[in-house]
Amino acid sequence: MKIGGTRGAYTADRASALSGVPISTVHYWAREDILVPSISPTKLKLWSYADLMGLRTIYWLRKRKLGTDGWDVPATTMRAVRRALTMLRDLDLELWTEEGGPSVRVNPAGEIFILTRDAGPETLLGEWPLDPEMFDLIAPFETPVSRAPDLAKPRPHLRIVPGKLSGSPHIAHTRLETLAVVALADRGFDSTKIERLYPAVQPVALVEAVDLERQLVQNLRAAA
Repeated sequence: MKIGGTRGAYTADRASALSGVPISTVHYWAREDILVPSISPTKLKLWSYADLMGLRTIYWLRKRKLGTDGWDVPATTMRAVRRALTMLRDLDLELWTEEGGPSVRVNPAGEIFILTRDAGPETLLGEWPLDPEMFDLIAPFETPVSRAPDLAKPRPHLRIVPGKLSGSPHIAHTRLETLAVVALADRGFDSTKIERLYPAVQPVALVEAVDLERQLVQNLRAAA
């Protein structure tokens, strides 16, 4: 299934903080038609959930790397990068639910692989990979200036689901966004007051919500 309306919607700041790619780079790639935000490319630009993986894909593929054998792996060509981005936009995002979803990986050739719970990695065409050098696009992602979260389970009690709340991070099995929790903390509400407002939510989940949002803000500040 092609990506439809249930695919997330992230501003540039949010896309940068969640993907771990510096915001100046996110804007540059949009201007240069390398990765144009697929939800809204004009005025208020909005990036999709697949775009978050796309940002990580470009960043990883275009840098030089060391393979498991110790040999230098050159940057992937832009042709292969664009092929990978096209494959990402063909993902069925309904595979991601409150319980998580498949791992999505890319190899240095720009081939995208899906790793499900019940089987090993395979391409969108059902082919098995030969190259062991693969990068997980969902797992936590670190750069020299940022520490971006897992894009499905950013914290043990938090989730990101493309088809729920426009892909906004939230407390699992609720509609309580982490942004709403940190907004209360920023207004001076201590943890006890926040817990009283949400008695049905585990206190640890509220702590994780604030911790995640603080980390995302730090990502933006560090990359500025």
